[in-house]
Order: sequence, then structure tokens, then C-alpha cells
Amino acid sequence: MSQLSSTARGLLLLGAAGALSLPVAAQTARTPKYSNEFLNIGVGARALGMGKVQASLADNATAGYWNPAGLVNQTHKYDGVLMHSELFSGVVKNDYAAFSMPLDEKSSLGVSVLRLGVDDIADTRNLINEYGYIDYSKITLFSVADYALLVSYARKVARVEGLSVGGNAKVIYRNIGKFAQGYGFGLDAGVQYNYKGWNLGLVARDITTTFTQWTINADAYTEGINSTQAIAEDEIPTNSAEITLPRFVLGVGRRVELPKQFSALLAVDLETTTDGQRGTLISTKGVSVDPRAGLELGYKNLVFLRGGAGNFQEIQSFAANSSGGSDRSWKGQYSLGAGVAISGLRVDLALSRLAVEKLGSSSQTNSLIVSLGYGLK
Repeated sequence: MSQLSSTARGLLLLGAAGALSLPVAAQTARTPKYSNEFLNIGVGARALGMGKVQASLADNATAGYWNPAGLVNQTHKYDGVLMHSELFSGVVKNDYAAFSMPLDEKSSLGVSVLRLGVDDIADTRNLINEYGYIDYSKITLFSVADYALLVSYARKVARVEGLSVGGNAKVIYRNIGKFAQGYGFGLDAGVQYNYKGWNLGLVARDITTTFTQWTINADAYTEGINSTQAIAEDEIPTNSAEITLPRFVLGVGRRVELPKQFSALLAVDLETTTDGQRGTLISTKGVSVDPRAGLELGYKNLVFLRGGAGNFQEIQSFAANSSGGSDRSWKGQYSLGAGVAISGLRVDLALSRLAVEKLGSSSQTNSLIVSLGYGLK
């Protein structure tokens, strides 16, 4: 049987296994919205500057995150990326590292590590002692952090030029100080097809669903609580499991050469979630679709300017209007970016602005993203 048929059959079997396992797993675990959402924030300043539009474009070490099929399309033999971003004015730290390399002429391997965390959170449960006095020495600090390890594999389909397939195996570790921790495992799959300047991509994340098991340390949760702060037994969290349902990203991009060595790259992604109705532009009880668009202008493949828009959400204002009711409006997330590529070294910056409804008034929070990439022939 041809390699293409074998690959297609494998993907179909993988999807079928996920579909069959979902009803059984759902009986014993929760399927909440936004499960493991830290894995959907995005990586790489180039991608984030373009509004997270990468399903059809990813072609370096970041492809392990965006679309593993793109690993075989990287222009350098070895590629590495480091990223640091600060969200919500520096409160949340988002760090990422990735490396990719070819195994042979038709296949590639990649490894990615992510961490999203808030550090030095003050635990003030024992700030007031049993006598009613404030005791600052009782304040302790803890961190809340989410980690993920992705091992990616991609392969060119020999019988179809420009077509590649890939997959991720990912391990998740989530930690809430000494109070709770969760472990999870999941699989992703991706396809890319490049034809005469057109780039097409399809990604299926958590294709077999991702299962995360939470363990609660009840002793740590109640440790040191004095009698004035007694916690009822039913208020203490218990061990539980949650399932992350699949999401699909369909992307298309087109690069156009402009006069005087300028170029333009325009791409669109449609991200479809299956965990219930969300406040997206296209929203149903079964699925929700979030469209995104990104643009990159380049000069001599040396200097780049980028922009993107997406994550459009219908937000309800809690401030009363003149008729006594509340207003609903659409807010989007917009981004700008710039980059320089010299002798394999890539330096990218991005600024993302997220609209937030706060105490009845619309505000903006800025996130600064910096990433470094290096490709070695």
C-alpha cells in the first residue's frame, strides 16, 4: 500500500480512537470550557505579532507548537527558538524554548517546552492570628505554574509534492503551590500543503482528547487555619479529572512578491472549538469558530513589519445604560510586531493589546513578547 494511504489510514484510526474513547471518558471526568487553556496562548513573537495566524505558515522550530507538519519545511538544518513574554502588565510570565532537526531527507523531529506562571503569590490566610492581631510573619509565598513538553514528528508524503503530515505527543504538568498538582497527556496532528505560493494547513489539537488528573493536598490546604477561619469539609477541593476536547485550526496563506524587493504575506486561520458555546463571531451550541487574520510586510527578507487581529469576543458591560440595562459589545485582540533576520539569527518583537471589561469600563492591557531564533545550516 502507498505511503500516502498508510498515513491517511493512520490518521483516520487515530481520530476514530479519540471519538470512541470520548463517551467513556466523559462519564468519569469533567469536560470544562477552557481546559488547559495555557496551551493556546501562543508562542513566538513573529506568530503573536501576526495575530496567532500560523497553521499554514509555521516552518521552523515553532512548528512543533503551531503545526508539527511544518517541521519538514524549515530552511535551516537545525533551528532553535527562545521566547519570553509578560502578560497583563508583567503579572504573568510566559516562557518557551524549542529545537528541531531533520532525521533524514523526508522527516524531522522537534522538542518544545512551555511554562506559564504567576510567582510570589502571597498566602494571607494566617495574616490574622487567633487573637485577632495582624502578624506579617505568617505570610508565605507560592507560585502557580503550568508546564508542557511537546515531542513532535513530521514527514513529507512522497507521492504528493508539497504535502507533509506531523504529530505531537505532549505531557502536561500543572502546579498550584503545595496545594494541588495535575498531570496530563495528549496528542495533536497536523497537515501542511504548499502549492505555487499558496500555503494550506490543518491542525487537530487534543485529537484523542487530553486527560488531566488533579491531586489535591487537603492537609496543605487547611494547614495552619485557625478556629476563626474554619473551613467546612465540603469546601475543600477533592481529587478530580478533566478532559480537554479537540480543537481544529484551518489556515490558508499567500506570499506575494512586490516591487523593489518588498514582499507581503497574508494569512487567515479559522479556529474551531468543541467544548461548548463561546462568545465568538461564529457560535453554536456544538462548536464555536474564531477567525483570525495576519499580515507580514518584508524587505529583502531582512526586515519585517507585522500586524494581526483575532480573538473577537462579545463582552457584556456591567455598567447600566440610560435605559437601565447593560450593553453588549464586540472586542478584539490586536497585535503589532517587527523582526530582523541576519545570517540565520532572528530577533522578533510583538505587542499585543487585549481588550478587558473592568468595573464597567473598557480598558486595555498590553503584553510585550520577545523571541530569538537561530537557524544553522
